Amino acid sequence: MITVGVVNTKGSEKENIVLNEEIFAKAGKRTILYEAVKMQLANMRQGNACTKNRAEVNKTGKKPWKQKGTGRARAGSAGSPVWKGGGIVFGPKPRDFGYNVPKKLGKLAVKLALSEKVKANEFIVLDDIDIDLPKTKNFNEILKNLKIENNKVLIVLADKNENIEKSARNIPNVKVLTVKSLNVYDVLNNDKILITKDAVNKIQEVLS
Repeated sequence: MITVGVVNTKGSEKENIVLNEEIFAKAGKRTILYEAVKMQLANMRQGNACTKNRAEVNKTGKKPWKQKGTGRARAGSAGSPVWKGGGIVFGPKPRDFGYNVPKKLGKLAVKLALSEKVKANEFIVLDDIDIDLPKTKNFNEILKNLKIENNKVLIVLADKNENIEKSARNIPNVKVLTVKSLNVYDVLNNDKILITKDAVNKIQEVLS
């Protein structure tokens, strides 16, 4: 059984919450995390590098000189790859680098990533984040109370909250996600996970 303290926005501990060991204490090969992160990074690639081949370069199609009698090498087109300004042979073309891993493996990778954060004491559970108006100053105060203002922080919410998103978006190294958008790369790429109690319960419903 794993218990984690639940704190309020002032940084005071209120209660303890029991975490599902199948999600927050999962053991598995680290290669699963590697495959999940590699897939996400591949899907993020734009893949828009492009070069022109000999048919696409803006060159005349006229034969530069006659085939024989000039003493020069044969040439049929100014767009030839061997000429300056000619087409590129086997150059990159726009392509999609994206691919998917099996759903079960993706789900397992999220569990392993969360387990890593719990094990490293980088998992902070908040009872609630109550912000009436979108104000960066108020959100900064919460981070200072929790002593994580100098860390890369991932905020995980149960559902979309516009006030929290707007309050956090101007703070460097702070990212806000809902449980629905939770992913391996963002979990591992941040120093601290700041998650609401409702979001923990929702994760346990979705991933159990």
